[in-house]
Amino acid sequence: MDKPIIQFYEIQEEPVKSCYMALRQVFLTYNSAITEEWKYGLPFFYYAKKPLCYLWKDKKTLHPYIGFVDGILMDHPMLEQGNRKRMKVLSIDPNEDLPIETLYELLEIAIRLKS
Repeated sequence: MDKPIIQFYEIQEEPVKSCYMALRQVFLTYNSAITEEWKYGLPFFYYAKKPLCYLWKDKKTLHPYIGFVDGILMDHPMLEQGNRKRMKVLSIDPNEDLPIETLYELLEIAIRLKS
């Protein structure tokens, strides 16, 4: 694993750090074809070598979010497009439990778009 990825996680403050680490674990254990790479200065997750999603945080709230690469093609009530042209995001509250079922639903939708 690249050093910048490790540094990204390690420099985060709690509870964001734990949230990112938990999301990372969910992605990497959901499907063995999901891999992590350091792209565009952030952790990017790929499915079968195709870009799937990435982790980042909101500039105002500093809460983490998951950006889905083909979000525009994803229809799910929890996704927000905002002023993005292609991506949609799932905002995560780092002080609450992860919405595991929602994450699984979104990963399944995103993977189907890549297959």
